[in-house]
Amino acid sequence: MIVKCTGLIDDTVSVIIGGEAGQGVSRSGILLGKALMRAGFHCYGRIDYPSLIRGGHNFYQLRASAREVHCPSPRADILVALNKESVLLHIDDLNPEGGVIYDENVSFESGEVTRDDLTFYPIPFTNIVKEIGGPTIMRNTVALGSAAALIGLDMNLLKDIVSETFKGRDRIIEMNHEAIQRGWQKVIEFDYSFKCGVEAGERPERIWVTGNEAVALGAIQAGCKFFAAYPMTPASAALHYLIAHEEETGMVVLQPESEIAAICMTVGASFAGVRAMTATSGGGFALMIEGLSFSAMTETPIVTMLAQRPGPSTGLATYTAQADLFFAVFGGHGEFQRIVVAPGDMEECFHLTAEAFNLADRFQIPVIILTDKALIENHKTSATFDTSSYKIDRGKLVDSWESNEEYLRYKFTDDGVSPRAVLGTENAVVLVQSNEHTERGFVTSKPKATKEMMDKRFRKVPHIRDAVEQLEPVKVYGDEDPDVTLFGWGSTKGPVLEAIGMLSKKGVKTRFVQVRFMEPFPSGITQYLEGACVLFETNRSAGLGTLIKFNTGFEFQHVALKYDGRPFFADEIVDKVMEVWTC
Repeated sequence: MIVKCTGLIDDTVSVIIGGEAGQGVSRSGILLGKALMRAGFHCYGRIDYPSLIRGGHNFYQLRASAREVHCPSPRADILVALNKESVLLHIDDLNPEGGVIYDENVSFESGEVTRDDLTFYPIPFTNIVKEIGGPTIMRNTVALGSAAALIGLDMNLLKDIVSETFKGRDRIIEMNHEAIQRGWQKVIEFDYSFKCGVEAGERPERIWVTGNEAVALGAIQAGCKFFAAYPMTPASAALHYLIAHEEETGMVVLQPESEIAAICMTVGASFAGVRAMTATSGGGFALMIEGLSFSAMTETPIVTMLAQRPGPSTGLATYTAQADLFFAVFGGHGEFQRIVVAPGDMEECFHLTAEAFNLADRFQIPVIILTDKALIENHKTSATFDTSSYKIDRGKLVDSWESNEEYLRYKFTDDGVSPRAVLGTENAVVLVQSNEHTERGFVTSKPKATKEMMDKRFRKVPHIRDAVEQLEPVKVYGDEDPDVTLFGWGSTKGPVLEAIGMLSKKGVKTRFVQVRFMEPFPSGITQYLEGACVLFETNRSAGLGTLIKFNTGFEFQHVALKYDGRPFFADEIVDKVMEVWTC
């Protein structure tokens, strides 16, 4: 059976679930997204919350369609309001003829509700929960039942998701099922004709995943056996996911006392021979810089995820930005090799994380996975990750030293990569030094030896470039003969891909050039720097544009920058491209 989706303005159904922190807003969006996925739909979910310990307005923006959706919509068809504030804050975000589901105990004063083109559905959230003896937070489950009824989603799909979520807690499952049933029934009792709805089809082989979860799964796939991180939004969920799966993966997962401790532990674990990773955001990465440089000097491979958010300092701790690009590419003490990879969707978070470990091991360098809040905290349906072609490559890691020659940890080689033994390796005495050193590992400050060792490390550069070129550092989507070429990276990928389809309907041919590796910078990008080009980034300084100019000499004449902490919407990209196309 083919799935069908009818929205109020296009082929997507968009729902906003709003409430106060602690009312289960995020959980509600996740459950509804999973249910819609099981019904055969592609979904995208965005969570928005302030940097508060308690309270504050939260909302989850869910979008579903029979086709793949890459980003949220700026407007919604349905508002599920768990408190009065949510109605007042989001009423202008609804499409004409939209629906508002809210608690019937809420009353509005004259003039508070200014729109007469919406249908309101007062549902007794609070009273239903009291009747079934559930906790107050279960009001969100009543609301989900009502939302499912309004769009025609089978409530049994929601019940199945609840049963899986609360497996082993039979009483909780029973009450939630009753809450869904009653919320559903209350909407059915209304005499309405809502124009927005879905028709389910066959259950697809998809997963409902965040970028953080995809990165964590990529680390598991790569055989990572040690992960240390100090919690910092938006990277914390990767730590939480790996801790929850510590036993089944055999990974040691630690939350140490600081980011400094986290990266030093990561270097230490790698030095002991296991694949190791850490994750943080900008403020934590600042503390990790010395450890990153330590990894480079000792030629100890590590993987670090830098999850961007707005700064300076604490900035907007729970919102998104792409403003740490230079920090990732250039941050550190002295000159050393690194790889900086910037995935743009959940599949890339998984696959490029797994590849990051191979690159780190092969070249004995730090690899940085550069993400941002909009990418790693949002949910998206994805095909099950294909792992059939992935192979672990530990590079020149040796189990024992069989040569008659003395083992030299920093031995000069043609490619700059030395045989790597760990402490306890048979027949090898391993000396590792964070000061400049000789091949043997002894400290040196002699000019000739210093130059030779620096040159040795830099002999890796062409080989690193060759390896990166095999991983599609630049991906191109859209028309081969475009009117306008769009450039971007990271989380801008989703809204740009969405915009390409919208622009096609307007008769505008476009292509998207996605830069996936920032260091070493891909040389192949130059062939696309012609004609009308527009750059999209969520920062104020056009970091990618600056890197492109630095590496190619090309300077963008058309730039769209967004730096209010929110991601791009496809409509904003369409407006900018139309402006360029018509000028």
